[in-house]
Amino acid sequence: MKCITLTVDGIVPMDGKIVLIRRRNEPFKGKLALPGGIVEYGESVEDALRRELEEEIGLVCEPAKLVGVFSKPDRDPRGHFVSVCFLAKPVRGKLKAGDDAEDVVLISVEEALSRELAFDHSEMLREAMRSGVLSEV
Repeated sequence: MKCITLTVDGIVPMDGKIVLIRRRNEPFKGKLALPGGIVEYGESVEDALRRELEEEIGLVCEPAKLVGVFSKPDRDPRGHFVSVCFLAKPVRGKLKAGDDAEDVVLISVEEALSRELAFDHSEMLREAMRSGVLSEV
């Protein structure tokens, strides 16, 4: 029996830009992506988001708004991964690459959308813009 893997991704605004990571590992090694990762068994998506963001970008963040649930079966070449994407508000910490991130960058949403991002992260950003979630920042 095949299973679905639940993940989280965070759109983290900072200084009028958003935080992206450069992926250290496959799939999409070297590509820019939103920070995030796999939800562990027994963990809420909100707690997973807090943990993953701190591990990947060094910031303690709080989920601020739900951007959406992204569930296309082919969104990840490793299998069927469903992602819950949040707008996340930085609370404390120092921006730095960690865990699965080779590098961390601050980039405008427009510039991010002009690049080929990993997975369906461009779609997540477009949805955040369409729904007005990013305009509230």
